[in-house]
Amino acid sequence: MSGISDHWERIWSPYRKEYNERLAGGDMECPFCHIPVLSDEESLILARGEFTYVVLNRYPYNPGHLLVCTYRHMGEYLDLTAGELNEISSFTKDAIKALRGISSSVNFNIGINLGRVAGAGIPEHFHQHIVPRWQGDSNFMPVIGGTKVLSQMLDETRDTLANLWPK
Repeated sequence: MSGISDHWERIWSPYRKEYNERLAGGDMECPFCHIPVLSDEESLILARGEFTYVVLNRYPYNPGHLLVCTYRHMGEYLDLTAGELNEISSFTKDAIKALRGISSSVNFNIGINLGRVAGAGIPEHFHQHIVPRWQGDSNFMPVIGGTKVLSQMLDETRDTLANLWPK
């Protein structure tokens, strides 16, 4: 009923509406195939390799949440080539170095959600998550308030990490 509190806090994110509608309608191309056609700044790409690229997640679990994505559109780990596996591993090390350049106290969750049931939002295109973790990042806001606080705009985070990326 309008005007009567239901005790739920709401965070408005209208920028997600178009994405969700296009995804639900099936008229959206794979975002991981589209990202590399854009400039690094526009796409939030930090590094490009021969087989893979690293991009800042637009919908991060934590600040600095990165994805290592294959250029090739396939979703099965067992189908990765030796070159793709090597580059994923190398870029994961580079990401850790860059993120530790911001904070030496950062730890990481590194993982792959392989398939929709396992939590993959886009199971058709392989990607690995690198999620920075800090002491106290699971405090009142996310645990009780159900809210993540990002203290920097994504393009600023991308620029900071790009400057710290190993050459």
